[in-house]
Amino acid sequence: MMNHKIAHPKIVSVEEWRVARESLLAEEKALTRRKDAVNAERRKLPMVKIEKDYVFEGQEGKVGLKELFAHSRQLIIYHFMFDPAWDDGCMGCTGFVNAIGDLSMLNERDTNFVLVSRAPLPKLEAYGARQGWHIPWYSSFGSEFNADFRATLEEGESQGLSVFFRLENELFHTYSTYGRGVEALTDAYPLLDTTPYGRQEDFEDSPPGWPQKPTYS
Repeated sequence: MMNHKIAHPKIVSVEEWRVARESLLAEEKALTRRKDAVNAERRKLPMVKIEKDYVFEGQEGKVGLKELFAHSRQLIIYHFMFDPAWDDGCMGCTGFVNAIGDLSMLNERDTNFVLVSRAPLPKLEAYGARQGWHIPWYSSFGSEFNADFRATLEEGESQGLSVFFRLENELFHTYSTYGRGVEALTDAYPLLDTTPYGRQEDFEDSPPGWPQKPTYS
């Protein structure tokens, strides 16, 4: 009999696997229905009018929040952690952007997506060029935008995502989420969730011996 020296799931017959899989499938379907219900509640959230005139800097020069919509009705901003004193962006945020796939469906549904960081634009452009990114990236350096939307806290920068809505010339804030609230919005983590080892991070309830490292390390 083979002596497997690495941690692995229990080895069973096809019938035993099918019984266990069907049990898990029932839980997955319940989770999907619950997620649909939470998404519905999110769509019903009220919104708050933006009263400040925020100024950003991008490739086209100085622009306001309205210009970030690019004629779309909805705007999603990813708060990319990049302190003005840093030479490189946050590695976790870098992984998030690297995992983003084709976003053309957003534009087809009247939605624009951009990155915003507090570091000066030349640093963002240099880092983005090294990564080979083409997603619009704006600097909020010198404005109160990051602080107002909790992307910069007393203890430093924070990753997050904020959503805005436009009614003609009036802009509104509809939603924000931070930390692990952002991670499921790209493909890499959900794909890892389907594997035996999962994300391999220490917050997961995995069997002894499973490879794990500190979350966000």
